[in-house]
Amino acid sequence: MLQPNQLKQGDTVGLLALACKVDFELLTPAIQILEKEWGLKVVLGNSVTAVYHQFAGDDNTRANDFQRMIDSPEIKAIFSVRGGYGSSRIIDMIDFTSLRTDPKWIVGFSDITAVHCHLQKQELESIHGVMPKLFAQGGGEESLESLRNLLFGGRLKYQVPPSDMNRLGEGKGTIIGGNLALLTHIIGSNSDLDFSNKILFLEDVGEYLYNIDRMMIQLKRAKKLANLSGLIIGHFSECKDNETPFGKTPQEIIQEAVAAYNFPVCYDFPVGHEAENWAIPCGREVYLSVGKDKVVLEEGYIMSDRMSE
Repeated sequence: MLQPNQLKQGDTVGLLALACKVDFELLTPAIQILEKEWGLKVVLGNSVTAVYHQFAGDDNTRANDFQRMIDSPEIKAIFSVRGGYGSSRIIDMIDFTSLRTDPKWIVGFSDITAVHCHLQKQELESIHGVMPKLFAQGGGEESLESLRNLLFGGRLKYQVPPSDMNRLGEGKGTIIGGNLALLTHIIGSNSDLDFSNKILFLEDVGEYLYNIDRMMIQLKRAKKLANLSGLIIGHFSECKDNETPFGKTPQEIIQEAVAAYNFPVCYDFPVGHEAENWAIPCGREVYLSVGKDKVVLEEGYIMSDRMSE
């Protein structure tokens, strides 16, 4: 995978909206953080203030913003200011050729999962992380620091407490994933990924329980789950139920869907639509250890007895 150069103070970064429209006032704290605390220069795309129904401008507006920032040698990282819905509408309009010679970080999560997957098909790393609209949310300081760390060349190494639902073990592979709805949505498209020997992470928000089950069954029937090296389950927030209860939590639905497999599974990882949304470098080679006392996710391929450390 091609890994973009680390940012340094004085670099220029671009802010655009690949999906839904955004209230510009919500971006003021993020711009201040990027410029005053991180020492970066911020360039705004037209989509940041554009409106076309629910979108941040029509498809051409958003695509042109993205293309212009991808091709600009001055811009070293591109942040989608929010998600929502819309990035998959424009992804096939973009020419990513210049990123092969001048790779730069693309940052976002939720709907931006489609972009991350598309980039990985082209052997490009990107960052699943908190977006500028949410930079100032309460309790998200560790998430923001995890993003800054990766952008400025820091090493990936996370440790979290164990969950009673975890399946112990260790695995290695390229880390992929993001929003469950988007991962099922792109199956069969130009953005679809091979899940074999990968570390997959999943999160979602606002879904009905039966639909989480349906999406997990879709992944299973599409043979996306059988050959994973590991599975990380993040936040499944604000999930809904029907009048007749589905009878399982999101975690229990996932546990049932992967019961026949042997790879390690970690639940309650801080990624997704909550304040704790730690940055993950999609496309990077990682090691996952799910032990009795702790869970470790870090860069590298070395397998050992670290579970007992």
